[in-house]
Amino acid sequence: MSIVIGGMIGLGKTSVADILNDHFQHNGIESKVFYEAVDDNPILPLYYQLTDEELDAKRIPFLLQLFFLNKRFKTVKECVSWKEPLYTIQDRSIYEDWYFALVNKNLGRISDLEFRIYEDLVTNMMEELNELPKKAPDLMVYLKGSFDTVIDRIMARGRSFEINPQLKEYYFEVWKGYDEWVISHYDASEVLIIDMDTTDVVNRENDAVRVCREVDLKLKEILGATAHIG
Repeated sequence: MSIVIGGMIGLGKTSVADILNDHFQHNGIESKVFYEAVDDNPILPLYYQLTDEELDAKRIPFLLQLFFLNKRFKTVKECVSWKEPLYTIQDRSIYEDWYFALVNKNLGRISDLEFRIYEDLVTNMMEELNELPKKAPDLMVYLKGSFDTVIDRIMARGRSFEINPQLKEYYFEVWKGYDEWVISHYDASEVLIIDMDTTDVVNRENDAVRVCREVDLKLKEILGATAHIG
């Protein structure tokens, strides 16, 4: 089974991925988390720290999207190499990268030409993945939350390059269309929505147990539907 954890910056994708990984392994299921490239990303701090003029001059947003796309493409290929019944858990999906690129284009941080080049590259990558036996995830666990919750969580985790007050507008632009994109446009897999306004998997063990239970039930539903089709 292949699971992706999606959702807004700061809502706890990595924490949920780790909790699910521990849950699966505790129940005798071999699993592995593929983390988003943050700590080893030389471009990300620049994206958050530079002025708009510097970002534009250095074309940092476009470079950042290419960096993430390349890393995500590699992750998808690594996940595909794992055989059932092993479980893979991806911290954000290659599908969401396109949404972030679109937001940057709408903000004027990526030019129309850069976005067309990016989309062409995505298309080529997805065509290559189509040749693999199983490229799409089985389930997206989508972490949904209010904008206030997003900002509170970002501030709480304290990554220095994320807490510049000037970034609030960018976070809002990403947040405001995220739910609509997942609900209306994402069609690669089933989606399980977790309300992060009322869920804290780090500080409330009951919430962590509940999320694992909901994921288990959804996976059983998916497996049942697959068996029925077969």
